[in-house]
Amino acid sequence: MSEKITPSDGNVFADLGLPHPEEALAKAQLALRIASIIKKRGLSQTQAAHLLGTPQSKVSYIVTGQLSGFTIDRLMRYLTALDAEVEIIVCDKQNTSPLHVALG
Repeated sequence: MSEKITPSDGNVFADLGLPHPEEALAKAQLALRIASIIKKRGLSQTQAAHLLGTPQSKVSYIVTGQLSGFTIDRLMRYLTALDAEVEIIVCDKQNTSPLHVALG
């Protein structure tokens, strides 16, 4: 029996038919960066929670990808609390005159 392989469009959340796949992908990418910074700095979840001003359980949710209780805004604030610079780029579909907003 051969398996049917369907190529991805680049967003696994869209591929799975989940609601709001673009938001889910953005949250996953932000959480991955948060987890990466925590690991790179050798922080415990308790130490990271102190820096982020949140309970340790929230840090655990982030590093394990349980992101339903988090907004993109909140994840970006956590990144700036970890001394990361967050840049938002807004442009129309023709990619003219992009707006750059830097946080942190």
